Amino acid sequence: MSPEEESAQGLAVIVVMGVSGAGKSTIAALLANRLHWAYEDADWFHPPTNVEKMHAGRALTDEDRWPWLEGIAAWVDATRREGGHGVIACSALKRAYRRVIVGQRPDVRIVYLKGERELIARRLTTRHGHFMPTALLDSQFAALEEPTEEENPIVTLIEGRPHAIVDHIVAKLSFMPSRPTRRHAR
Repeated sequence: MSPEEESAQGLAVIVVMGVSGAGKSTIAALLANRLHWAYEDADWFHPPTNVEKMHAGRALTDEDRWPWLEGIAAWVDATRREGGHGVIACSALKRAYRRVIVGQRPDVRIVYLKGERELIARRLTTRHGHFMPTALLDSQFAALEEPTEEENPIVTLIEGRPHAIVDHIVAKLSFMPSRPTRRHAR
């Protein structure tokens, strides 16, 4: 087992989250490769109606997102049930969304890719063939509820090179306490 895999021991799934253009797909794929884990992109879970809506420049509603989130949660549960390991790139902008994906799963960890709007907007202008137009970036930031300490996220800034960001995440995995379990009152 590599040192990276040892540092992530006890985890089944890592959710790499952030707004569109933060680098989720790139970082999640590199992290999965580094850990020798499966990689998924939450974009692949969107039904065609959601993709069409985003292509048309219309923001998704929560109603649009619930089936998408439930599909991601089903993948997370299947990965855990099978004793597998995976990294998924997913916007997971709101706490309510993360409750569906992460919930009370102590072996699922959030990595939040944090960046300034201007940097992300510049990145979006260079992307070709992606269904999230730059015009929807403001709606992403408006919806964003940064993860709280209670969610025990790994927060990393996106200014660095992708491999350096992954190095930072792996180092944090080595020193992160496991998610606290909720105790029930007697």
